[in-house]
Amino acid sequence: MCGIVGYIGDKEAFPILIKGLQRLEYRGYDSAGVAILNSDGSLGIGKKKGKVADLLDYIGKDHGLTGSAGIGHTRWATHGPPSDINAHPHQARLGELAMIHNGIIENYQSIRKTLESNGHEFLSDTDTEVLIHLIEEVQKRSKLTTCEAVQVALREVEGAYAIVVIDQRDPNTLIAARKSSPLVIGVGEEGEYYVASDATPIVEYTQNVIYLDDEEVAVMHRTQGLVIRNLQNVVITPEIHELELQIEALEKGGYEHFMLKEIFEQPKSIRDSIRGRMSLQRGEIRMSGVDDHWDRWKDAERILIIACGTSWHAGLVAEYLFEDFARIPVEVEYASEFRYRNPVIRNTDIVIAISQSGETADTLAAIRLAKENGAHVFGVCNVVGSSIARETDSGAYTHAGPEIGVASTKAFTAQVSILTLMAMMVGKRKGHLSDKRFSRLLVEMNSIPEKVATLLKQDGQIQKIAAAFKDSTNALYLGRGVNFPVALEGALKLKEISYIHAEGYPSAEMKHGPIALIDEAMPVFFIATMDEVYEKVVSNIQEVKARGGRLVAIVTAGNKDLAKLAEYVIEVPKCDQALAPLLTSIPLQLLSYHIAVLRNCNVDQPRNLAKSVTVE
Repeated sequence: MCGIVGYIGDKEAFPILIKGLQRLEYRGYDSAGVAILNSDGSLGIGKKKGKVADLLDYIGKDHGLTGSAGIGHTRWATHGPPSDINAHPHQARLGELAMIHNGIIENYQSIRKTLESNGHEFLSDTDTEVLIHLIEEVQKRSKLTTCEAVQVALREVEGAYAIVVIDQRDPNTLIAARKSSPLVIGVGEEGEYYVASDATPIVEYTQNVIYLDDEEVAVMHRTQGLVIRNLQNVVITPEIHELELQIEALEKGGYEHFMLKEIFEQPKSIRDSIRGRMSLQRGEIRMSGVDDHWDRWKDAERILIIACGTSWHAGLVAEYLFEDFARIPVEVEYASEFRYRNPVIRNTDIVIAISQSGETADTLAAIRLAKENGAHVFGVCNVVGSSIARETDSGAYTHAGPEIGVASTKAFTAQVSILTLMAMMVGKRKGHLSDKRFSRLLVEMNSIPEKVATLLKQDGQIQKIAAAFKDSTNALYLGRGVNFPVALEGALKLKEISYIHAEGYPSAEMKHGPIALIDEAMPVFFIATMDEVYEKVVSNIQEVKARGGRLVAIVTAGNKDLAKLAEYVIEVPKCDQALAPLLTSIPLQLLSYHIAVLRNCNVDQPRNLAKSVTVE
């Protein structure tokens, strides 16, 4: 997921851009660059393959980039490999226009051929360079202003984009536009504007932001202010939002990595996600996104859950809970596949879309398809003002706070917390969840943050277990029932940050293939908490033991039986089995983290991964 930052005002742009790019590093990237309109009227550009630190080394202390308007970018390669040439910003043929771009221009090849026939030559392999050349060509051909040329050019392209354009001939202006890729504008002092792909580079300077909508073009001018138009040149009156984000949340706070900090923040993030929605005193759960549309929920014939990655695993947990508590059939779909298989969507369906960022391209596309077919769409996301929050019919924020580490941790447990409350609420209202069990679940849910805090005290023990498996090349994660999605999530965490191949399976499915892989070098992580299938899981453990597999068992506190079978045992506090994923996922997060650290992996920015996939 590429990162965008831009500034125009009275301050020196370069330090603002660099700090902004550093704030955006969590998104994942392979190159970085800046373009600044220098005080002498020149357009200075510096870009480099690698990290922001590599860019700083490349341009040196005496970089000569001294101006008060500029743009910066971190690139995650799509068209063309990571290289200095393919890094952003890109310039047009005459060198007067420069642009940064997130997204994918799907018809760039045909546009490129047309431009080449008109004499344009291209230096890079990117679709971005094609777009800035197109803007220049439109401007030259039709004698338009830069803003007008941007509007016309964007009507010719297909795909997704968030762009910022700077024009050497107009040092008082930045132009930004978006479609299916997020872009936020920060409104600073008089004549001062910031633009970024998310709020993290902006919050240090202003709390007032505007979220651009699809096919909107913003012109930021030092003296004439901000004007937003759509591609049809209709002026749009923007709504200014106040950020709730605090700068302290973007710092490591003494932890070695953001991921570790976010794992240890889970008692707070879970508490924040349930606060104000659940009342022990009143014995109720209230969620406006459900309350305000109860007529759709009470008559729902089916729930479709759409998500990607870790959010998909949270959706799988929700499947168990909604079917158990509310007795509504549930299907969990990969958003990336959903719209390509001609799915059956009815106007009696509830669609729950889950995304940490609220910007996942596949999930957004699935939302639009569901709405076109009359389904009621409920969004679960973490980022206020995100696209999913704005495009769904109703929803709930998780209130997990910023999650900087690419591998999701606290967002997962926050999502599961919200979905659990929803399932309980709907089940109670529909009469399928008894008063007695509902009350017991309320008490149990209220205790989860404290139990997570207790569980985190085992970090030292878990670190020792990690040392035993840091050189593994494969791993197997097994669980049953509501803990099966936790097995999938545990395997994903290990793959993401340590680059060890791992698989998650239902425990009983082990005999249908994965058991062939088990030998004395294979670590097998069992989630074996006390539930109705515990004895069957123990049988699966014995089968692995008989074949020499190295066993790690996550068990309910007080269980001493599995200590005789497993090489290592991690105890989690007792809780209602429906809530077990909120606890059993924690040691697997810590195991993955410590294994990755011991393998000298880049924990917060694992290779080839982006925090949010905003292109297909």
